[in-house]
Amino acid sequence: MSTALVSSMAEVSIVPRSLAPVLTCSSFVRRDNVRYNFALKLFLCFSTAIVLLGQQPQLDFLNHNRPVLDAHNCYPYKGQYADRIDRALSTGFPVAIEQDIAWARGRPVVSHSPKTTGEEPTLREYFFERVRPIVEKALAENDRAKWPLIVMHFDFKSVEPQLLHAVWDVLGEYQAWITTAPQTRDPRELAPMDPKPLLVLTEDADEQEQVFFHEIPAGVRLRVFGSAHTATIEGQSKKERIHLAATLPPDQLLKERPTNYRRWWNNSWFEVEEGGQNHAGDWTEADALRLRALVNHAHGLGFWIRFYTLDGFGPAENHGWDQGYNFGSREAVTARWKAALESGVDLIATDQYEDLRACMRGK
Repeated sequence: MSTALVSSMAEVSIVPRSLAPVLTCSSFVRRDNVRYNFALKLFLCFSTAIVLLGQQPQLDFLNHNRPVLDAHNCYPYKGQYADRIDRALSTGFPVAIEQDIAWARGRPVVSHSPKTTGEEPTLREYFFERVRPIVEKALAENDRAKWPLIVMHFDFKSVEPQLLHAVWDVLGEYQAWITTAPQTRDPRELAPMDPKPLLVLTEDADEQEQVFFHEIPAGVRLRVFGSAHTATIEGQSKKERIHLAATLPPDQLLKERPTNYRRWWNNSWFEVEEGGQNHAGDWTEADALRLRALVNHAHGLGFWIRFYTLDGFGPAENHGWDQGYNFGSREAVTARWKAALESGVDLIATDQYEDLRACMRGK
């Protein structure tokens, strides 16, 4: 919410002038501060009204604006955990599948590290040929209301031009499977997407935008869609930047509007709870309000929104998962999963695919 808007709200007595600064000045923000909670509730009501009044039609394209399970790091590590893609696909549809991409032997491979060994599976064999039966069945049935069935999310480990161009070429081989939109002369003109069983998303690097968007002539179809830039957080220390990430108003974190290429917003959990998963306490009303405000702001602008990565496991349950994403228990992560579902988060990333799907089904 802009300072001008807060000021105008104070002028018409929607919010007392004494509370208006709470919405714009992070120095007022504390989790136990009654004024902060009141102001956040007010922001939430206001942003919800904006979303409902000006709902962006493109948001409905992804699962009719309902949350999607996002299978985080859905690929093998050093030859282990090769079943991850099968696990993700077996949970049901729609489902998002994250593929980390690197360059090896002159082709794109699926790898958690940019330092490849030559043993990594190729993007073509590990992902595209694995989903071939699913996609071909969906195309034969032609039930477009259910498309996209699979959201493929690229996390590039490096962005050298030869890797990006090679990925673009692979996507071209499977373009009949992939959701596309025509390139427009004005980047701010969002062309309608032509639904197909697959939707391909990538992240915010400008190098990717250059290859996947700027180099594409008008009229040629875009095959992949990038994420928005999160605004740079200015702080004098890491501690201050971590604090600001969790307390700045949403419109100071996401300042840009969608383009024909940039259609979604990717967030860590640091933007919700200060310090992220490892420093999270009990889930509170203030946390829920914060999450909902971020979602409403993204939706109000016309972006889908993703949060990563929501895990809760003990040592014996760890199957190669990152402790940095661990809330520490199933109970703790379930509270966050339910909040993300209730808030309308579009893509909820986790390593615990089956458990999140069970939560989504109310089990």
